[in-house]
Amino acid sequence: MDYIIKAIIPIIIFTIITYGVFKKVKVYECFVEGAKEGIGICIRIFPYLLAMIIAVGVFRESKALDYFISLIKPIVKIIGLPPEVVPLVLIKPLSGSGALGIFAETLNKFGPDNYIGRVSSIIMGSTETIFYTLTVYFGAVGIKKIRHTLWAAIMADIASIIAAVIITRIMF
Repeated sequence: MDYIIKAIIPIIIFTIITYGVFKKVKVYECFVEGAKEGIGICIRIFPYLLAMIIAVGVFRESKALDYFISLIKPIVKIIGLPPEVVPLVLIKPLSGSGALGIFAETLNKFGPDNYIGRVSSIIMGSTETIFYTLTVYFGAVGIKKIRHTLWAAIMADIASIIAAVIITRIMF
């Protein structure tokens, strides 16, 4: 079974190439054309990505995050979310790499095998980088009006955070 797991990617690539040959598709030319389109997409999304990275950096360095955390500590205690996890909850919708840094910092400080570490782990795995995703992907295809996408994504993240607290209490 270990060999199959290690060979899954080459098997998928071989299957795609074989299927393309049977369908008489120029597989290499299609691959190169797709790679060209990928470079174009990277160039189109770069300004959105750069703006998001700068905004997250300014937010963290201005200490606005610390001020906001101190304001909402009483609210998060009501749902059982440890105040130490609030920075992760606030940064995760903005930046995956920023959230990963805060997550690593939280685990180093409090450890992975306690309530804070477990809630942080579940939140890290079950929430999304909402604003990053909307900025990059919607910006890449030129969507200006996101309509209900933002609110649906925020509600999904809130549900994930509440579920993380409940699951951690039930399971551990």
